[in-house]
Amino acid sequence: MNIVQPVGRSNWHLDALPPLSLYIHFPWCVRKCPYCDFNSHEAKTGFDEAGYIQALLTDLEHSLPLIWGRPVHTIFMGGGTPSLFSPEAMDTLLAGIRARVKLLPDAEITLEANPGTVEADKFAGYRAAGINRLSIGIQSFNPAHLKAIGRIHDADEAKRAATLARDTFDTFNLDLMFALPGQTVEEALADVETALSFAPTHLSCYHLTLEPNTYFYRYPPALPDDDTAAEMQERIAKRLADAGFTHYETSAYAKPGHAAEHNLNYWRFGDYLGIGAGAHGKLSFHDRIIRQQKYKQPAAYLKAIAAGNANQLDEPIAHSDLGFEFMLNALRLAEGFEVTLFSERTGLPLNVIEMPLHEAERLGLIERDFRRIAPSERGRRYQNQLLQLFLPHDGSEA
Repeated sequence: MNIVQPVGRSNWHLDALPPLSLYIHFPWCVRKCPYCDFNSHEAKTGFDEAGYIQALLTDLEHSLPLIWGRPVHTIFMGGGTPSLFSPEAMDTLLAGIRARVKLLPDAEITLEANPGTVEADKFAGYRAAGINRLSIGIQSFNPAHLKAIGRIHDADEAKRAATLARDTFDTFNLDLMFALPGQTVEEALADVETALSFAPTHLSCYHLTLEPNTYFYRYPPALPDDDTAAEMQERIAKRLADAGFTHYETSAYAKPGHAAEHNLNYWRFGDYLGIGAGAHGKLSFHDRIIRQQKYKQPAAYLKAIAAGNANQLDEPIAHSDLGFEFMLNALRLAEGFEVTLFSERTGLPLNVIEMPLHEAERLGLIERDFRRIAPSERGRRYQNQLLQLFLPHDGSEA
């Protein structure tokens, strides 16, 4: 089932631009995890902290003409391991950002941290610098499972980091993974119980997947079978619902008022400027929507910054891809999206995806009325099947 494209380039336009976020990538980590396919590089010989912060600010300056006058609603610092950087470096970075763009006073500013790189003074320093949300990569509180997935921290460090986050930040996320090597359903639920004991405002629960270009993909460990993994997911969702969490996105659960605003902007096909090695971006203009990607290798990125352009990729999204890209994001949300949002964010009429919408409804994968379209419970379970319905014709640029 394919998208029909009646809209040509000559009359395509956006009436208004979506909210803008800022993503900042920190490419270094202590040790590469065997399941990780992110742009991360072991800091075996250290790195120039001050030099990288200045490069980020220069990267932002180069991008200012693309976002001039637009307020920034959220900031997310990901990696790699951003918490390898000092609070002083983060303070310099955030001060430099505020001097260059209009950062909203109540902007959500998130920092990713790994338990093996945290300490009380660091957390307090991050908070003082203006970071108001923390996301900690716990993954598991079970020593055997932490060892099996190659994490550098142990269970005690994980618990200490969660305690510090609770004591320092009003809102924080704990990342957990399930379907780990040798993990039982009871052990997966035990991780959730331990996480709940720290009263997080947000939990991310990811199914371990074997991604290409990772050690686990080349040398796959023995993982729980599909039925066991599905039972883990169902029982985790039920336990978190009982604890007052809303399962608002495929892998995300939040207490009321604590959904991740930065991620919501992604899923609603909002805009985000990416700075830092390997960072991605999506920016809308009245006459086009573009994708950007910076050079991945830190050395190549820093060289490109010095030359005046760190973009390895900078190109418009084909009109024939916009419907799929919107649905790829929006159908991750349990609440789905308001019908009018599709046209607001893509510049296309909803009827360009009417055929796949009809087929998805026939298969029981979505629920819709004149106001809203949302994945059904079946659609959330079989999300890949749902999304494949919206794939465009190959090479069918309008």
